[in-house]
Amino acid sequence: MIASPSTDTSFAGPLRFIRYAFMPNRLRYCGGDDNRTIFEYGVDRVVDPDLHRILRKFNGALPYLKLIARANGIADPFDDQVVEAYWIGNDLLRNVEARQLYDSLRERVDRELTGRVRELVLAKAPAGARPHHNFHVFDVYSRVNEIGDALQTMDQCRVSWGKVLGVEGGRLLVDRQPLLIRDGKLRLGEPVPTCVLRQIDGRALIDDVVPGDCVSVHWNWACEVLTPRQISSLSANTRYHLSLANQTI
Repeated sequence: MIASPSTDTSFAGPLRFIRYAFMPNRLRYCGGDDNRTIFEYGVDRVVDPDLHRILRKFNGALPYLKLIARANGIADPFDDQVVEAYWIGNDLLRNVEARQLYDSLRERVDRELTGRVRELVLAKAPAGARPHHNFHVFDVYSRVNEIGDALQTMDQCRVSWGKVLGVEGGRLLVDRQPLLIRDGKLRLGEPVPTCVLRQIDGRALIDDVVPGDCVSVHWNWACEVLTPRQISSLSANTRYHLSLANQTI
């Protein structure tokens, strides 16, 4: 069974990763068939070798985590700063060179894309893309789907943020900007009150949420309370990669 909790701060990265990866895994979009186990690890705030084995099944995120870690001389792809860089954004992204991202993307898309679509994705690296989750949503996922049909999925899959308006049991009411298409381009709309989950079976990965907090949201799931620095970084990386995506829509 799961080991006792550890207070080692190096364990924060895998636990943060769970907060973002739990819901898409529950929906069977990524990762292995270990959702209940992942949730238990997150609730109990425990990290052990078995958890690392489970998290390495997230084949969508893992190449980006490895890339960020390698570019910054960090051995563990689940280091907390690496995980934060991928989901939210931080200065580690700036140390990833265009050639490194290009090579990583090429290894991935050579198996999935061909022709002009493949070249559009690869060209994003020299154009300034960073290995952030929202880049993947806007410029990789979107290339294998029609944007109009995929818009709702893209809006749920991107990591967004919202100000908490109310706490209602296992749900939060947050003011969140939806992803829209205007004049053929991707845009963030005006904030709209939106209900997001914070509990499953009365148990949560996010605690001590109060109105006025800002939380990150992934697949209609409240992931964590964000600091002002994190809000700024997530907003900047989202808008930056929207702009980059719009260059080739």
